[in-house]
Amino acid sequence: MYDLEQRTLEFTKKINRYVSSLPKNISNMENGKQLIRSGGSVGANYREANDNLGKNDFLMRIKISRKEAKETIFWLELTEPLQENIPIKQNLLQEAEELMKIFSAILKNSK
Repeated sequence: MYDLEQRTLEFTKKINRYVSSLPKNISNMENGKQLIRSGGSVGANYREANDNLGKNDFLMRIKISRKEAKETIFWLELTEPLQENIPIKQNLLQEAEELMKIFSAILKNSK
């Protein structure tokens, strides 16, 4: 069974591990904080969508999840990982893109 709540939770955990591995400089520290916020918000808003107060609430939360996934891409692009962590960054970027597409499909199919 496909569990998007679990997938977004794993995504957030990977974001947290990635940020912890970043070199400690001012830009990574600030961008990392924003990345943790937006990455975590993807799953948090999806969970809220599943406990919605109606169709409009559900759609709003899915839109927010999609927006947060897009914002996560922005902050990921600004981070400067160690050379050996570049593949991790690429995987996170790909996952964020996939999540955006999933949320877009949910919105399209919910109308």
